[in-house]
Amino acid sequence: MRLEVTIDGMLAVHAKHAVFMALAAVEGITRAEVELGRAELTLAEGVSQAAIRAAIADAGFAVTAIRILPRTLPTI
Repeated sequence: MRLEVTIDGMLAVHAKHAVFMALAAVEGITRAEVELGRAELTLAEGVSQAAIRAAIADAGFAVTAIRILPRTLPTI
């Protein structure tokens, strides 16, 4: 599953690192691309949105929205 997470309070580049490290600690997240104000995640079955919200809160930021992204297939 892929999610787009909107994050409030990320104002500087060090915030990207803090959020990335917090998400890396959540078992089942297989990919995380973090930018200021948002993250795009790929996760395994069973990872809860609550775990994602808690990890980001532990890094000092607030999740304002989580949106499920459509599945994409590789081009051939």
